[in-house]
This record gives sequence, structure tokens and C-alpha cells, in this order.
Amino acid sequence: MYLNVRRWYTDSLRVEGMAKGNFGERLKRERELREVTLEEITSATRIGGRFLQALENEDWAKLPGGVFNRGFVRSVARYLGLDEEALLAEYDLAHGTQVSPANDRPEERIPSPPKWVPAAIFLGVLVLLAGLIAGGIYAWRTVAARRSLKQSLVFGAPALPQPAPQVLPLVSAVSAGAAYQVNSPGMPSPPALDLLVFASAATHLRVRADPNLIFDTGLHFGENRHLTARERFEVSAADSGVVLLELNDRALPPLGVPGASGTMKLARKDLRQASSGISQP
Repeated sequence: MYLNVRRWYTDSLRVEGMAKGNFGERLKRERELREVTLEEITSATRIGGRFLQALENEDWAKLPGGVFNRGFVRSVARYLGLDEEALLAEYDLAHGTQVSPANDRPEERIPSPPKWVPAAIFLGVLVLLAGLIAGGIYAWRTVAARRSLKQSLVFGAPALPQPAPQVLPLVSAVSAGAAYQVNSPGMPSPPALDLLVFASAATHLRVRADPNLIFDTGLHFGENRHLTARERFEVSAADSGVVLLELNDRALPPLGVPGASGTMKLARKDLRQASSGISQP
């Protein structure tokens, strides 16, 4: 019921304000009708004279604003014997403010995450997918290369298409009373150490058999070489990840990581257990 009475009084004040003047003029008129000076109100309410003048002139920029303005209006109304709520309602109309109910609470919203969080998550997913794809391609190439190498050994010819085989000169040398010779896959079985080299991609290969350099040229995709030595091999490749080795029919690990050069030394002891030494240039 109080709210209805106040709404009725506010509407009546709106009509009265349009007929007789605004809030400041009415406040000044009420003060002058009671023959009260601004100094007397200041002395009684402790409100500065410039704030009282700003209320009567409706100079809102000179007032502190908010609850302070409403406190000033309430104190002046109490001192002049006016209805505090009615004067506050007229002040609200003049100042263009609204009094929100006491039980209203601001809407509590869950703060949204920073804008960079979705972008970071998306970038992390892309990096993870790229790593998985690269690892899968490398594993597939390794398995395919070993399968092609096995087929080449079984059928006596490379399983993948390759350019015309290069005719390599035979390099022979006498060391400790034994002769060393470079053999192709179709030649007779090697004497002591038999090394099969297969390239899953084009690269440059260098091979030493005992003290002699027996191979120093490029290998094409799918090309293999059958080499022999008496005591040891030293194999180097520009791209160590694409070269697959078999020593006396025993598969050996790659020379190194893809895209980097690597070197592996093989001796008679590696027939039982392969131990590699990989060096980066």
C-alpha cells in the first residue's frame, strides 16, 4: 500500500513540477516560506552552503552524487518539516535516478575465461595431431622399407622401382694377406662380414671396409647395396634415418634420427649383439 501511495504522490509531483517549476525551485520556495536561510540549514545539518545552493539550482555536477545527494535531501526535508520520502521522490524525478529495491541483488555471472585460453587449447591440439601424424609417417616408412628389403632378399631383386643400377668399380686391397672386393646382390656369398644397405629415400652413403673406402656415392630411393669386409665396417650417411642395415642377415637399428647425418661402426662382435656409435657432424 505504501508503494501505491508513493507512486500516486510521485505522479502528482510530476504534474505539479510541470505547472509550478522543478525540484530546485520548490525546495527554495519551501525554505523561503519558512524564512530559513542557507546558513541556518548549514549550521543545523553540517551540509556545506555550496551543496545547498547546488540543490536549489539543480547543478548536479557540483554535488558528490549517489547516496550523498539523497542524504542531503533527506536532512533538508527533516529540518524544514517536509515529507522526506515525498521530497526524495521529487528529487529522483528531477535528477533522473531510480531507487532500486533493497532486496534486489546484481546478477552474478560466471566470469568468462580469458580469450587466449581457447586459442592455446586449439594450438596444443594442432601440435599434438602434427606429432602423431609425423610419428605415424616415420613408422610407416620404416616398416615399408624393411618389408621391401625382405622382398628384395627373397626374390633377388629390389621390390621398389629404381633407376638403372650403377656399375661400381671393384676396389681391391691386400690387408693381412686377404683381398677385399665390392660385390652386388647377385654375386657369391661374402667371406666373413656381409653388409646389406637399403635406402628408403635418396641420400649420400660412404662405406669403409677395413681400412679401405669402398663406397662413396649417392643412393636412390629403393636402391640397395651388398658389401663385404673381413674385420669391420664404417658406414656414414647424410640422412641417417633413411638407411637400413643388415649384418649377416641380422637387422640393425637406423644410423640416427631422420634429417641428420650419422655414422655406425660394425665389427665381428656385432654379429651377436649390435652396438652402434652415432655421431652428429
